[in-house]
Amino acid sequence: MDIGVIKEIKNRENRVSLTPSGAKDLVANGHSVKVETGAGKGSGFTDEAYRDVGCQVVSADVAWKSELVLKIKEPLPSEYPYLKQQILFTYLHLAGVDPALTEALLKAGTTAIGYETVENELGKLPLLAPMSAVAGNMAVTVGSYYLAKFAGGKGMQLGSVMGKCYGKVVVLGDGVVGRHAARVAAGIGTEVVIFTRHADRESELKREISGNLRVVLSSPEEIAQELLDADLVVGAVLHPGGRAPHLVSNAMVATMQSGSVVVDVSIDQGGCIETSHPTSHSDPVYQKQGVTHYCVTNMPGAYPRTSTIALTSATLGYVTRLASGGLSVLREDPDFAKGLNTYRGYLTYRPVAESLQMLSRFRAFSELAD
Repeated sequence: MDIGVIKEIKNRENRVSLTPSGAKDLVANGHSVKVETGAGKGSGFTDEAYRDVGCQVVSADVAWKSELVLKIKEPLPSEYPYLKQQILFTYLHLAGVDPALTEALLKAGTTAIGYETVENELGKLPLLAPMSAVAGNMAVTVGSYYLAKFAGGKGMQLGSVMGKCYGKVVVLGDGVVGRHAARVAAGIGTEVVIFTRHADRESELKREISGNLRVVLSSPEEIAQELLDADLVVGAVLHPGGRAPHLVSNAMVATMQSGSVVVDVSIDQGGCIETSHPTSHSDPVYQKQGVTHYCVTNMPGAYPRTSTIALTSATLGYVTRLASGGLSVLREDPDFAKGLNTYRGYLTYRPVAESLQMLSRFRAFSELAD
């Protein structure tokens, strides 16, 4: 199969969807890999590195004409004309981005597979997990930066000073993002509160993260109480495919101390804090109710080398299967098929259709398969 690797154009997005090592494996399996010029530069992979393993280095127009197109982020408006009936494999987050993208995919008849909704046999999200981990780690470090007085924060340093704990981090959600954020925060010696919807997870979370972790069952009342003296709030809520629910209202944010920080990692799916709106690496923060909000929609793009290697490690097996078997692989693997978001002009993932209020344009993949 012809495989195209696209250079990302989103603001300061330096990741690439395939490392030269991953490309080498695909070429060895008889596939043609076309890499857009400069696609790997931001992650430290030169065009020569791709040529050395048998790839062709081509223009964007040529790369997009491949049967299988690999990206990192959702197509931007300037890329919509490239959308045809190819297979597009990338992060889509359709419920959290401009509905115009969904319309463009449906109009073009693109077979769009979202990394973020592919499941494994355990019901986990194996292609979302690596980037969630990077973002979770990053949430505490970037939040700590914006707590500095020179960055507009209250001047509270998170961590241990001469054996005494300073600062408080509240983590909303105990998935991959939440656990990584909580682990980083606990590791530097700050107070950590993590919210969960599962009453039976306390011992597991303490064992995995820290015995000093406070685990609280999620409710509006409990969240409101913990926000009163929180220095950093990490939004780590996930509703696979659909919009994230607002766990923190505007009124709750108004009760937070001036100079506190919110890092809403859920922003790809609309955000879990009512006062959140998408930002970019070029303009990452804004103030609302005296609280700094960091809501960058492609946080892992700040660490492209790590992110690209980690993502390729997770996606390569799926890419190989798609390249070798085409859509028959999805018909044989219902967990992989959950990644399919659009096909033949229809939405094929119900949570996305529900979030976009487009159920009239939803069809199950099994109903559309040949």
